[in-house]
Amino acid sequence: MTLLSVRGIVKTFPGVRALDGVDLDVEPGEVHCLLGQNGAGKSTLIKVLAGAHQPDAGELTWNGEPVTLGSPVDALRLGIATMYQELDLVPGLSVADNIFLGHERARFGFTRISQARDEAARLMARLGHPDIRPSTEVGKLSAAGQQLVSMARALAHDARLLVMDEPTAALAGEEVDNLFRIVGELTADGVSVVYISHRLEELRRIGHRVTVLKDGRTVGTGLDARTTPTADLVALMAGRKVETVFGPRHDGHARATTVLEVDRLARDGEFEDVSFSVRAGEVVGIAGLVGSGRSELLETIFGARKADRGTVTVAGKPLRPGSVLAAVKAGVGLAPEERKSQGLLLDLPVVHNVTLASLDRYAKLGFRERAKELDDAGESLRRLDLRPADPRRIVRTLSGGNQQKAVLARWLVRGCEVLLLDEPTRGVDVGARAELYRLIDELAASGVAIVLVSSEIPEVLGLSDRVLVLREGRVLADRRSAGLTEAEVLDVILEGSAA
Repeated sequence: MTLLSVRGIVKTFPGVRALDGVDLDVEPGEVHCLLGQNGAGKSTLIKVLAGAHQPDAGELTWNGEPVTLGSPVDALRLGIATMYQELDLVPGLSVADNIFLGHERARFGFTRISQARDEAARLMARLGHPDIRPSTEVGKLSAAGQQLVSMARALAHDARLLVMDEPTAALAGEEVDNLFRIVGELTADGVSVVYISHRLEELRRIGHRVTVLKDGRTVGTGLDARTTPTADLVALMAGRKVETVFGPRHDGHARATTVLEVDRLARDGEFEDVSFSVRAGEVVGIAGLVGSGRSELLETIFGARKADRGTVTVAGKPLRPGSVLAAVKAGVGLAPEERKSQGLLLDLPVVHNVTLASLDRYAKLGFRERAKELDDAGESLRRLDLRPADPRRIVRTLSGGNQQKAVLARWLVRGCEVLLLDEPTRGVDVGARAELYRLIDELAASGVAIVLVSSEIPEVLGLSDRVLVLREGRVLADRRSAGLTEAEVLDVILEGSAA
């Protein structure tokens, strides 16, 4: 019997029809993958399944019986647990407290701390990480550790259906393998998984069937995850044929002028003695494992962290260490890895986020030229194909990929000599990736010096003129990307042999 059946689900928000007739069937013990571009309705659908949104029309059935999920509590009682991309953990509470939050182990009104910690320890051991102590404060764990705590919380509810939204976004290779092992064990026990990811190779590894959404509608369902051609999946998502998943290497736009020069830059415990330069129009990619110091390096160049040693020079002028204002004035922009916590003001309109780095342009006699501000923001949003392209829309209501576009739009409006991109396509669908690749190439062609960090080596190789390989905070390789293979980059990353 089908575990969960979704028929004709409709959900409308003011001015937006987020779901417009979604159909989906999930069988017991299967990994059912959900694909779609940013804005296709995936996030809204999983919130309907989690009981956070109530549909305006349509029907949900559970084991053949119609059900109404009026709240997240209803979904959990039924056996549906959701792991959101932005983990909903309480950083100041312990691992055990987070796992049993809302269904505490209590007797006679008192929390049974020892029982909760014993059960938490068993759950973490089941997930392959007995080293994560139940008493540890969640905020002190790595992103991967927090992901495991979120999964342990789902298991603590004896979930029969686990909804996972981009679970590998912050994980390194071995951590991804461990996650897939756990998913395999869960499905072997009869637990079903609805799995959302923009990484198509992951579907081949763990998926059974695929459903594709576009513009709030189901455009393909029940597709075999292992045999359906990638081109067919991409065409369904984009509504058109997309020739490549990763953009083709551009012909090269590098000019003679050096724009960015990093000399023996260091932050104790994060990276050491990093030196490289970037010419106008050149794209330099940085490859390395999570924790290798990639993000910390970009943030130090941008002035968000203060270097202990070394210098950063832009257009021949040294930057004042630890000053974001100095970096922005010198023409440096940063699209950070954690866009929600570091790159955006979520409760403000898109226009204010886009013009945040350029407010001096819109001030006249103490007043802001709001019409010009809206025009400039709107133009950059249309260039990036942000959907909906409404500069007055609150950023929090946008999908993850469109939030990323809003960050990039900020630097289009400002205009940069140096653009630092940290995981620019994380959580971005295939069609939108192609648009971002095109934009990166256009910026390089216009003379912008670009430094790109990505966990996906094919992306680094496909976009960059040169590749730096960072391992444990040190640059072990600085190579031209032409002729460089993924295997050679991985060899340096994993083996630590300089090249």
